[in-house]
Amino acid sequence: MSVFIRLFFLAAFFLLQIGTPLVAQDSIVQYNAVRPVKTKPVIAVLLPLYLDSAFDAGGQYRFGKQFPRYILPGLEFYEGMQLAIDSLKKENIALDIHVIDTRSTRNIGEILKLPAVQQANLLVAHVANNEIRQVADFAGKKQVPFINVNLPNDAGVTNNPFMVILNSTLATHCEGMYKFLQKNYSTSPIIVFRKAGVQEDRLKAYLTDVEKSTTATPLKLKYVTLPSGFGAENLLPYLDSNRVTMAVAGSLDEQFARNLSTHLAALNKTYPVRVMGMPTWDGIRDFDRPEYRDLEIFYSTPFNPIRTDSLSESINIHFRDYLYSRPSDMVFRGYETIYRFGKLLAEQGSNIASGLGEKKYRVFTDFDIQPVLLNKQQQQLDYFENKKMYIIKKVNGSVSTVL
Repeated sequence: MSVFIRLFFLAAFFLLQIGTPLVAQDSIVQYNAVRPVKTKPVIAVLLPLYLDSAFDAGGQYRFGKQFPRYILPGLEFYEGMQLAIDSLKKENIALDIHVIDTRSTRNIGEILKLPAVQQANLLVAHVANNEIRQVADFAGKKQVPFINVNLPNDAGVTNNPFMVILNSTLATHCEGMYKFLQKNYSTSPIIVFRKAGVQEDRLKAYLTDVEKSTTATPLKLKYVTLPSGFGAENLLPYLDSNRVTMAVAGSLDEQFARNLSTHLAALNKTYPVRVMGMPTWDGIRDFDRPEYRDLEIFYSTPFNPIRTDSLSESINIHFRDYLYSRPSDMVFRGYETIYRFGKLLAEQGSNIASGLGEKKYRVFTDFDIQPVLLNKQQQQLDYFENKKMYIIKKVNGSVSTVL
């Protein structure tokens, strides 16, 4: 069974049927955004679609009526990408777009040797940690931009102005949170509750780096390391019944987040407190439960989660009417990545690498793509990163952006 037929089956069975692949060979699906012309810029999209594991040798779907969760991110991005291709077609944007399944029988090194990748003017990839460096090295040698759409990780890549991290790194999140606290809670007690650990030490180091480089008045952060199995009695000494305390969760551990927030919510009835969480809190659905009632929870995210524009609404309606479901964040990310960078590529051609930071063709997110210099003394551009941080406020199930 060809890749196109398998991909079409999955899309039809679980998602929606949009866009029309023109060519399908092996692990590649090719799209022409508009009618053929002599020369069009090429985009290679590397996605973990797991088509070989989803179908047996006879072409039969392996999982019956089930759908493994590990397949969802790549396929959801693919569906958003198809919606973007439809929009590009309507605008007569001329592009060749190739989709390569990175979970086929080929490894990433072999995939990078495929003609569709070798000829690409732009690489868009949903990558694993062990793939970032290989794709980045390839992009650097070819001098074509590599858009990392999912991992907030540079994988140790340096001196590579062709890599772009859309899902901002933890250091950037810490910078965004620090600036938010400076602007809104500079006169309030700010307590960073943490647990012992290497990851927690790294978080503290990031916050300390921001503190050292800020041009505004530094915050007076107080760090408190909590014991395992901590309770309200461990938090109470740092709260004040007469003024609001901002509690910062200095750990990415989600169980720590739940425990800390549960105790703070109970104490909030007598001791007014707000809590600033980590970017991982975006996926914690428990915060809508009654035990967190009236606790104001803040966290950062690089992608705009508040989508009330007409395009977002049309995507929501399409999923509701045809799929009886809601589009995930990865659907919207697939759309805005392919649409925005596709238009930039069509406009700038081989000069796109120097124009990645242009604030054009906004879709849902106000991307702020900036150069990153890990060693400022050397003045070496190591990669580009989305520096836009949205600060989200969640209280009693209501979500809003406050920055």
